[in-house]
Amino acid sequence: MKSLARFTERCDGINRRDLLRVGGLTALGFGMADLFRLQRMATAESLPAANSPKAKSCILIWLDGGPSHLETFDLKPDAPAEVRGPLGSTATKIPGVRISECLPRTATILDKLAIIRSMTSPLGEHNFGTHYMMTGYKPTPVLEYPTVGAVLAHRRTQAGVLPPNIAVPNFSVGGGRLTGGGYLPLETRPFSVGGDPAKPNFQVRDLDFYKGLDLKRLDRRRQFVNALNEFDRNADKLAKTNSDPDLQRAYRLIASPKAKSAFNLSDEPGKTRQRYGRKSIGQCCLLARRLVERGVSFVTVNNKGWDTHDNLYTRLKEGYTGAPKPGVGLIPSLDLALSALITDLGDRGMLDETLIVVMGEFGRTPKLNTAAGRDHWPRVFSAVLAGGGVPGGQVVGSSDSVGEGPRDRPVTPADLTATIYSLLGIDPKLELHTSDGRPVRVAPYESEVVKELVG
Repeated sequence: MKSLARFTERCDGINRRDLLRVGGLTALGFGMADLFRLQRMATAESLPAANSPKAKSCILIWLDGGPSHLETFDLKPDAPAEVRGPLGSTATKIPGVRISECLPRTATILDKLAIIRSMTSPLGEHNFGTHYMMTGYKPTPVLEYPTVGAVLAHRRTQAGVLPPNIAVPNFSVGGGRLTGGGYLPLETRPFSVGGDPAKPNFQVRDLDFYKGLDLKRLDRRRQFVNALNEFDRNADKLAKTNSDPDLQRAYRLIASPKAKSAFNLSDEPGKTRQRYGRKSIGQCCLLARRLVERGVSFVTVNNKGWDTHDNLYTRLKEGYTGAPKPGVGLIPSLDLALSALITDLGDRGMLDETLIVVMGEFGRTPKLNTAAGRDHWPRVFSAVLAGGGVPGGQVVGSSDSVGEGPRDRPVTPADLTATIYSLLGIDPKLELHTSDGRPVRVAPYESEVVKELVG
């Protein structure tokens, strides 16, 4: 590689790709070519044998802020009022299992879901809790670990031109400090769509030409890069191609009608869009379905607003004070989106190969506070999985009578991460390497796969 680098860097220390970027490639937005260029530079990892994947792709519905388990999937109808809270419960397809009254559609398909009611963590701060839940590792100032989506993007060969790891509408989760890629190459980080598909003016960043740039000009720049690569090929026999795959992939993405059409929700029938719900989480889930349908490996649906320290009833059920139509709050919107996504994937024959995970960074306190809300509570909370080989119609673990701690079968974020990797065909013992060559397992040594969830 040293001899190759000798011909790709000028005597003044400027890399030729930097030269091209200065020459105008940034007109494509935030480094479309840069997002891809490290892919062919990444060295192959020495890995244990891969598992046979039950799931080809994963949709993570991230409830940012920490959803209340006591108002969603672990209600305590027999507890005192200050614990029970303002929401009632409803029966489900699983005998004896009740969930929130605001989840009636989900209740009718609970035979397709698995609820973990004994998630437990010591981390009750947004950034720390998010890092732990999304990576399986407790955060450390020494190293940022990669999320499951980044590891999946790193390990799998992506078909087509769409990025393998996409966040809708963005990846600003848990305070926004997590990059998503950790120590892995830049291109494994989530590609943020950058717009809310529930809005009428929804647009995806970097998929349209910027002012003064058209396909002909972009093609001329690509030809110029090819000429530079041809010089490299003649100068150094280590160069095996006369094209730059980074720019080629960026070119294909921005010039591909198929890539753009994946984000065009107007192609969906009005009844379908309505079934998902017109709120952000619904349209994001619909877009997620379209993306995995086209081969995207991992989609994060980032739904904000679940940090309900006050006015919990209004925010979770009604949406806002004085809402003309009650029931447009966070939980009813989740109910529409989740039930529609599972049903839609099932109707299309995709549910068995698409893993759905619903979770946030922690739960909420067992007792309501003086502001009619609940504060951070990581000691016990819930997560939900469906599809992707997960046996539905079951509840794993339980919390105590007031939802304060696990009563049995505690499951840590490390355990959940190891389980998700197993379902996606990645051995939790797989070792990747940091930039300085340090081997790191994708799931911690102490993690254990939740056997009830892997079929």
